[in-house]
Amino acid sequence: MANGEINRRILLTGLFLLSLAGTGMASDQVIQIWKDPSCACCEDWIVHLQKNTGRQVRIINTGNADARARLGVAARFGSCHTASIDGYAIEGHVPASDIQRLLKERPQAVGLAAPGMPIGSPGMDGPAYGGRKMPYDVLLIQADGSSSVYQAYR
Repeated sequence: MANGEINRRILLTGLFLLSLAGTGMASDQVIQIWKDPSCACCEDWIVHLQKNTGRQVRIINTGNADARARLGVAARFGSCHTASIDGYAIEGHVPASDIQRLLKERPQAVGLAAPGMPIGSPGMDGPAYGGRKMPYDVLLIQADGSSSVYQAYR
């Protein structure tokens, strides 16, 4: 085999391997979201995420109870949708800015939760709510089931 052919093969192999690495990195950028197929506020939260994180989403319309349990989020933190991103669980209407902070700080934790469906949170802030806002906390959930306030919204 001539040197030109060897160099060409090395180049093509390198490009192929680089494309595989790029594919793996791209899949890390995907947010998986489990929700009920008919939930409009979940859809609004997903739009908020896409606009404010630059990440793609993969929606699984099977409800979220099984995903919540599998990801280690206790039922008391529950909401209408559950997400998984970079090894963290995100439960409920957590603002994208808190998710970005979590991914930057990388604390040892299960993830974040905005329990219930707080009016005024992303996805619960559309015209139907008439501009109303209720105070709520985004909680940092630990593996032992404890939590602390990660961000307060007043």
